[in-house]
Amino acid sequence: MGTAGKKSGKLRKTAVCLTAVFLLAALSTGCGRKEKKGDETASRGEYQIYYLDASGLKLSPYSYEADAEDTEQLLGELAGKLLVPPADTEYQPVLTEKTQLLGMKKNDNILYLDFSKEYNSMEPVREILCRAAFVKTLTQAEGIEFVSISCEGQPKLDSAGNPVGALGKSDFVEGITDINSYEQAELTLYFSNEDGTALIPETRTVVHSANTSLERLVVEQLVAGPSDDAMNPVLPKETKILNISVAENICYVNFDSSFLAGVPNTSEKLAVYAIVDSLTELQTVNKVQITVNGSQDIMYRDAIPLDKPFERDERYILKQEG
Repeated sequence: MGTAGKKSGKLRKTAVCLTAVFLLAALSTGCGRKEKKGDETASRGEYQIYYLDASGLKLSPYSYEADAEDTEQLLGELAGKLLVPPADTEYQPVLTEKTQLLGMKKNDNILYLDFSKEYNSMEPVREILCRAAFVKTLTQAEGIEFVSISCEGQPKLDSAGNPVGALGKSDFVEGITDINSYEQAELTLYFSNEDGTALIPETRTVVHSANTSLERLVVEQLVAGPSDDAMNPVLPKETKILNISVAENICYVNFDSSFLAGVPNTSEKLAVYAIVDSLTELQTVNKVQITVNGSQDIMYRDAIPLDKPFERDERYILKQEG
């Protein structure tokens, strides 16, 4: 992804240009431009800026008509708008208050963003949403296909300590698709046996909107409960799914506090591993991070810490005879 020597001067000039335009754009919000809420496909000169919604638990697009036509200036303008939500809305910025965007540099089809060290202190769910917001917003600029994130010059690392690398908008599961399009999926879900001591698999065929990710569909079906009377639910029916996202093959599932109530006569481990083992049946998921109201600093039912992602564990699955 390096460049030849004859390009180095151009890249330095690009970085300076982007930073200057970014600062200007960050200070100029609303200067007579037409802005409107919406998630329709952008027309020429119209872009979707992604902010946190009022709950702070998912992204919402906001239509914005940009002045800049040059790619480098456009990137600075979009980045500036992304950092400052429009006035008189309930949108929230994706970056935390102390986190700063230190610099931007374009190299071929990759945009490199460097943040202050506070970026690494964000809650995992918010960091994923922040990452998605920058990627989905800035890859709308012509010629930008990927965004790479660093913190004070050091590459952003994933939970395993490996560099995240450059990400494109296709790396994020939740996207805008035709709401009237439907698909059929076959899911393997795990529910509790009658005495609450083991998990039993149930294969379920579901017709769903193409706008719903398979990861969300799996968790929604777990909340809905088993279809077989010989099985028991593993999650309270009151459980609300606040947000689900996938990055680096880790599925981040964010519940409301109803999740903590559990299901009577079902062990804590069965509830957790019903979620983990059901989601890891999907090719997109290797690990599952469970959070409650955006926090992973939770001890589930005073028994299981949720501070790290869970890997698949088949010890709790009832072995079928024969």
